[in-house]
Amino acid sequence: MAEYFDSLETRDPEERERALMAALPRQLAHAKKHAPAFAQILAGVEPREITSRKALAQLPVTRKTDVKELQHAAPPFGGLVAGAPGALARIFVSPGPIHDPEGARPDYWRTARALFAAGFRRGDIVQNCFTYHFTPAASMIECGALKLGCAVIPAGVGQTEMQVQAMSGLKPDGYCGTPSFLKIIIEKALEMGADISSVRKAGVAAEALPPSLRRWLKDHGVKTVLQWYGTADVGQIAYESEAMEGMILDEEIVVELVRPGTGEPVADGEVGEVVVTTLGPDYPLIRFGTGDLSAVMPGISPCGRTNVRIRGWMGRADQTTKVKGMFVHPAQVAEVLKRHREIVKARLVVDNPGGQDRMTLHCETSAANPEGLALAIAESMREVTKLRGEVAFRKPGELPNDGKVIEDAKKYD
Repeated sequence: MAEYFDSLETRDPEERERALMAALPRQLAHAKKHAPAFAQILAGVEPREITSRKALAQLPVTRKTDVKELQHAAPPFGGLVAGAPGALARIFVSPGPIHDPEGARPDYWRTARALFAAGFRRGDIVQNCFTYHFTPAASMIECGALKLGCAVIPAGVGQTEMQVQAMSGLKPDGYCGTPSFLKIIIEKALEMGADISSVRKAGVAAEALPPSLRRWLKDHGVKTVLQWYGTADVGQIAYESEAMEGMILDEEIVVELVRPGTGEPVADGEVGEVVVTTLGPDYPLIRFGTGDLSAVMPGISPCGRTNVRIRGWMGRADQTTKVKGMFVHPAQVAEVLKRHREIVKARLVVDNPGGQDRMTLHCETSAANPEGLALAIAESMREVTKLRGEVAFRKPGELPNDGKVIEDAKKYD
């Protein structure tokens, strides 16, 4: 019989959606009142009216570049944190630099759910091999493990022989960290002749987990290896269950997938940028663009958890490319599409035949007069990007569903 972290995981999807939409106006009101930056970002927005995904989609997206600029202008948090910095539990410095807050609430990052799905239980010992230096990855796991009632070995990264010695001596039940580092530890243990067979499960993140590596780890005694996905800004976003069919969204956030460079939601199944609205009180991020690409999967997980599933990390949404010394952004492609509703979908391909940069907008359309439309689109490209470009037409459904708005196909000797 399947076990679940709590009853939220098996709610009727409509019940879940009602609860999330009921929480939205409260969170927006909280953000406007207590986080000065959101008072400006949401100026003119009436929180009581934001009770649906359609209404939410009308609000601006705040991206990591915005956070960096806000924090630089008004340190330490740019007016995005709802409260005094000294009331937080920890403050991290992620690359950028960007300051990431951790509130004092138990399991602030919400990773206990993912650890439970991976088989961790009260009384387990967890060897935590995420970094403890400045960035929050290790704290994310530690908070979740403590919530479950596990003991944590704060191992961090590196010092492979010490990692093996700790596993051999303390007999942890499981490992948390990147999958590649777990492979390195196992290889070192084999070299040293050390027994680390107590490690039977692993919660991994921060890099790809190809099927070949998952099989290798299983063949070397780690029978359960499941992934979770999150960011230093919003915490856990999704996690794998024993079904290993996609990643299940966390219960305490609102997730949208939008067309890169815009705030417009894509259709289910289409690849888009992961945009998250958090519902916690400390760092009330509203429509935060993670910059990561993913897509919604149909149906519910065979494990019985009923929340929406996504395909996991599928690349980056920031596809800004330089053409003839000038940057072209996904938002500019979106502006061209907005001017020509006949375009169903588009992809800007930048190449350099003969060493000269060239950009071609490949458009899916069923327009009756494509020749006249091509001239109009080319003129819009020139107006929006200040560069000349070509137009090529494709049949609806012909362009790949990979979330790419701009493809840099330039080649160099």
